[in-house]
Amino acid sequence: MRKKVRKKCFMLCSVFIVLCFFAGFSFAADKAKFGSVDIQKLLNESDAGKRAKSDLESLIKSKQSAINDAEKSVEKLKADLEKQASVLSADARKSKEDELEKQIREYQRLVQDSQAEVKKKEAELTDAILKDVKELIDKIGEQEGYELIVEKSMVIYASKNTDITDIIMKKYNGSKSNK
Repeated sequence: MRKKVRKKCFMLCSVFIVLCFFAGFSFAADKAKFGSVDIQKLLNESDAGKRAKSDLESLIKSKQSAINDAEKSVEKLKADLEKQASVLSADARKSKEDELEKQIREYQRLVQDSQAEVKKKEAELTDAILKDVKELIDKIGEQEGYELIVEKSMVIYASKNTDITDIIMKKYNGSKSNK
């Protein structure tokens, strides 16, 4: 009889503990704060993002100008070679063809180097913004009691109330204008 009472008491205590445990989760879930941030929007619409985009566009324009000049030079040399091909000696023609090939290689190298430089600059600018934004998100998350802040593109569904992108952008723009 005592064993039955002990067993019932043990079961009752176990059920009570489990219920308290789940009740605690239910209570904690009511207070949990979640947020989502649209990083792409921050990169495109923040003041620093707009400046970075402008800097990148001016770099692209300067590189494109150099590429266009090199392309014109190659086309001019090619046209000259075609015009003079019949009157040039074999050695002179070979020399002009070698020069054309050299300029084509230089042109291709210029294009590749320009693309690499633009990608590198874009990565530098983006990384700098993302680093600052990450620090700001960490700070806001800590100060305002968020349990979790996720990147919006990684979420299938989230209420509009969880989107804190505009709050982050406002504070980010404010922090950058004070510096």
